[in-house]
Amino acid sequence: MSRTQSMMVELGTVAPPFELQDVVTGKAVGRDDVAAGHKGLLVMFICVHCPYVKHVEEELARIGRDYEKTIGIVAISSNDIASYPDDSPEEMKKQAERLGFRFPYLYDETQEVAREYDAACTPDLFLFDGEMKLVYRGQLDDSRPRRKDFGNDLPVTGKDLRAALDAVIAGKRPDINQKFAVGCNIKWKE
Repeated sequence: MSRTQSMMVELGTVAPPFELQDVVTGKAVGRDDVAAGHKGLLVMFICVHCPYVKHVEEELARIGRDYEKTIGIVAISSNDIASYPDDSPEEMKKQAERLGFRFPYLYDETQEVAREYDAACTPDLFLFDGEMKLVYRGQLDDSRPRRKDFGNDLPVTGKDLRAALDAVIAGKRPDINQKFAVGCNIKWKE
């Protein structure tokens, strides 16, 4: 497991458009489809096998339930499945069904969407306001999976992301003092 930090993309960056296949429904889903009728857009780069994602996946599902009426939410997996078959669309679908994801879970086979977003790790979280401008990028919370040489025993609460989501819903800017996300690096194709 290689520990990688998010790129901390510049706030105000416009959400790049995308259209990818949802592994659960088989339908093509685009950025504007997800954002339509909502006060903002949350784009989460995750995968199946990553210990960091496994550590927070239940909270991501809760956030999906808690914010589905006000924030457009989508998860994307961009990992190279030739080298990491546990991250295949079939396994992604099982993960989504097991956790009860209420948001689309998209497969980025070409990895172009991850590159457009400057996603670096899983999980890597990007929150955009109603004008599709980046207002939060960073960690879910201070919790980390426990490992021999790092990690902690803090509970997974989603407090950092939830505070940013609540600010967007209230029409306010999230605190600009944001901590980078930490996770496994995205598994890029050779």
